[in-house]
Amino acid sequence: MAMYLCPRDGTRARTTALTWCCPVCRGPWDLDFEIAGPLSLNALPGRVNSLWRYEEVLPLAAPATTLGEGRTPLVPLTGTVSAKLDFLMPTLSFKDRGAVMLAELARRLSPERVVADSSGNAGTAVAAYCARASLPCTVYVPEGTSPKKTEQIRAHGARLEIVPGDREATALAARTAADTPGTFYASHVYNPYFLHGTKTYVYEMWEDLGGRLPEAIAVPVGNGTLLLGAALATAELHAQGLIDRRPALIAVQAEAVSPLAAAFRADADELLDAPAGSAAPTLAEGIAIPRPPRARAVLAAVRESGGTFLTVTEDQIRTAQLDLAARGFYVETTGVACWAAVGGWTDRSVVVPLCGAGLKTGLAG
Repeated sequence: MAMYLCPRDGTRARTTALTWCCPVCRGPWDLDFEIAGPLSLNALPGRVNSLWRYEEVLPLAAPATTLGEGRTPLVPLTGTVSAKLDFLMPTLSFKDRGAVMLAELARRLSPERVVADSSGNAGTAVAAYCARASLPCTVYVPEGTSPKKTEQIRAHGARLEIVPGDREATALAARTAADTPGTFYASHVYNPYFLHGTKTYVYEMWEDLGGRLPEAIAVPVGNGTLLLGAALATAELHAQGLIDRRPALIAVQAEAVSPLAAAFRADADELLDAPAGSAAPTLAEGIAIPRPPRARAVLAAVRESGGTFLTVTEDQIRTAQLDLAARGFYVETTGVACWAAVGGWTDRSVVVPLCGAGLKTGLAG
């Protein structure tokens, strides 16, 4: 049986408990989980055409909350750069991969309420899947969140709480609510089931490339949930003998809010001290996270893969969004960050995620 495990102090808890963080250090959980068995390419044809086809490596099975998420196309953009079109998910962002896991787990635990916090996309995904599971849901978002995202959250029937201040203030408000008895905190940061959903991004890539992976995988990083999911998948595939090398993980942040890139460049294992309010506004609202709780794990994953951190400016984000639109892809401003960072690479193969639809934010001003 899967168990929650604190990576800092070894504290454990049952996954049947509504315990959203380690009670000792208040840090995020990892999941102590063993995959059911080796995956085989030959076993996949004919299976359900969603991320649930990888049942051997998932901590949940036989979902009732699925919306058909996953199996997004992988499309070449240049001779070396390909894009995975995760903006074609049911709620128009990659966050569906993890949100379906959280909602399915919550459905089985039957809490009185579900709460989530988000800069937009995770909130819309949790709202949608909670609607599918008939669970009451409240989503906390920072003021200034895209009106299209808040409209989507409300449309799914969730209660919306708009928090004055930044993403950090929003997370604190949600965590306070999460401590209320009977509450399931559908946190894409603290709950590791989310990471086991995002890892399917790489399993799909591995399947579509015929049992191999590119030399590098670039992902936008705020809290780092897609990157950590990618690290899980590459480690599992390598351990199963299904790939002979693990690709480099290229983490991309907006220059305006880049605490992880700064720590990486300083060869630090943790975030550096930064004065309050030092983060500047950015078009990449989805990765504008000044103090990600899983910073240590993200930094370690990038280093272990032989990867690096890259940052992009606001002008680069604007240019990349228009460039992708000219190629036929209308992607939100956060979702173009990786294309802005590595779109010109010619020395190695790399996949970038187009992880949110342009309709969520509109064109950058």
